[in-house]
Amino acid sequence: MKTPSGPEEARRPASDIRVFASSCTLHGLGHVFGPGRLTPRRGLWAVAVLLSLAAFLYQVEERVRYYGEFHHETALDERESHQLTFPAVTLCNVNPLRRSRLTPNDLHWAGPALLGLEPAEHAAFLRALGRPPTSPGFMPSPTFDMARLYARAGHTLEDMLLDCRYRGQPCGPENFTTIFTRMGQCYTFNSGTNGAELLTTPKGGAGNGLEVMLDVQEDEYLPVWKDVEETPFEVGIRVQIHSQEEPPIIDQLGFGVAPGYQTFVSCQKQQLSFLPAPWGDCSSRSQDPDFDSEPSDPLGPPGPTPGPRPPYSLMGCRLACETRYVARKCGCRMMHMPGGAPVCSPQQYKDCANPALDAMLRKDACTCPNPCASTRYAKELSMVRMPSRPATRYLARKYNRSEAYIADNVLVLDIFFEALNYETVEQKKAYEVSELLGDIGGQMGLFIGASLLTILEILDYLCEVFRDRVLGYFWNRKRSQKHSQKHSSTNLLQEGMGSHRNEVPHLSLGPSRPPTPPCAVTRTLSASHRTCYLVTRL
Repeated sequence: MKTPSGPEEARRPASDIRVFASSCTLHGLGHVFGPGRLTPRRGLWAVAVLLSLAAFLYQVEERVRYYGEFHHETALDERESHQLTFPAVTLCNVNPLRRSRLTPNDLHWAGPALLGLEPAEHAAFLRALGRPPTSPGFMPSPTFDMARLYARAGHTLEDMLLDCRYRGQPCGPENFTTIFTRMGQCYTFNSGTNGAELLTTPKGGAGNGLEVMLDVQEDEYLPVWKDVEETPFEVGIRVQIHSQEEPPIIDQLGFGVAPGYQTFVSCQKQQLSFLPAPWGDCSSRSQDPDFDSEPSDPLGPPGPTPGPRPPYSLMGCRLACETRYVARKCGCRMMHMPGGAPVCSPQQYKDCANPALDAMLRKDACTCPNPCASTRYAKELSMVRMPSRPATRYLARKYNRSEAYIADNVLVLDIFFEALNYETVEQKKAYEVSELLGDIGGQMGLFIGASLLTILEILDYLCEVFRDRVLGYFWNRKRSQKHSQKHSSTNLLQEGMGSHRNEVPHLSLGPSRPPTPPCAVTRTLSASHRTCYLVTRL
C-alpha cells in the first residue's frame, strides 16, 4: 500500500495507527486503517484480518499445548564396532552349602532356618551326611556369622573350575571375583572391581569369548530333608550375563546350565537410552542402601548420600530398596545386601528377613525408574550333550575321577558375541523447541503474513504509543501547571504596579515622560524577573 503523503499526514505523530498501518509489514493492516471514511471494502478487510489472526492464535495455542505434553519417540538402530567390551558373567552353584563342610555348630544355628531341621533331628541329619553324631558335651558358639558360613562351606571356584579360556588364552580363579547373592557364594568373571581392566573382544562367534569347564560336585549336595523354600531340587550352575554397572540378581534373572551338556550362549549387546522428566521417567541418581531410621519414603528411589557411590542401575536400585525395607523391618540385612547394617542371624533369616523379602517381591513395592543409560545383553542358548564316550574316558584319567562321575558332574559353558554389531534403543524428544518455533513461524506467515521483524515493528509502535499518549499526557500536564503559575505571577505584578502608581506622588525631575502603556509593561514582565525589577524601579 502506498504511504500517504501531504501536510496532514506529515503532521501526524508516529503513534497514530494510520501512520503505523501504512508502513507495517503485517498484511492487511494498511487496508483496514487507511485514509478516508469507513467503507464496505474496509470492513471486509477488517473481518479477514481478524479471522486470520484468530486462526493463527488457535494454531499457536494447539502447538504450545502439544509441546507441553512432552511426547517422546523411540528409535531403534543397529551400529557396528571394531571391538566390544565383554560382559560380566556371574556363576553360582545351585547347591549353596557343601555337606562335607557342615559342622554340628552350623546345624545348631542355621539348621532351622536353612534346612528346616529341629534340634531333635540333628543326629539323624548327621547320619545322612555320613558324620558321627554330636558329642554329649557339645557347646555351640556364642555368636554365628552367616557370611562366614557361606564363605567356608560354599563351593569354591578352585574345586569347581576344571578349565578356563578367554579368546583361546588360559584363565583361572584369579580372573573371578567372589560375590554373595541370595544363592550363596558366587563368582563373577570380568567384574572390573578394584580398578581391574575390562576385557574386550575384536571378533564374534564361538572361541572368541569365555569358555569354562565346571564340576558341579553333586556328591557335595545337601540331602533333601524337608520341602522348604531354600531346598534345591535341581543340579547344575546358575548363570547371569550382565553389565559391570549393575549387581547380579541371579536368583531371579539367571538361567540354568545342566551337567552332561555343552551350552552355547550367543549374546548381542543392546544400549538403552531413556529421557529424564518431563519427557520420561529415567534417573541417574546413585543409590544409598544404608538404613534410615525415619525415611520419608522407605520404598521409593534412594536419596543421594555423600561419598563415592556406584552408578545408578535398575537392579542396584531394587537391591538398595530391598535392603532398606529388610533393615527397617528386621533391624539387619541379608548377607547379599549392601550397606552398613549388621548381617541377620539365622533365626532372623527364618522369622523376619526371608518372609519380609518374599512379601515385598510379591507386592513389587519398590518404585525404581529406568536408568537414563544402561546396557543389557540379549541371549540365545543352544546345547549339545557332552562328553562323548572317548572324551569321558580321557577326562576321567585327567582329573582322576570315574567315568560315571564325569558324565554326571561336568559341563561346558561357552559365552560369545554373535557379531560385533550392537543395537541402540534411544528415546528422543518427539517435539523440540526448534520445531515449535518453526511451526509458529510457518503459521504466522501463512495466516497473517508476519515475521519476527513484524513483531519488532509492533513493539516499536507500542513504545511510540506509550511515549506519546502516556508520557505525553504527564508532560503536557506538567507544562500547563508551569504556565498557569507564570500567568498568576504576572497578574500579581500588574496589580502591584497599578496600586503603586495610585499611592505614590509623581516627582518631576525633568521633562515629563508619557506613561508607559500596559502592553509595554506586559512585554517587559514576560522577559525575565530582572527586567520586571527594573520596570518597577522606573
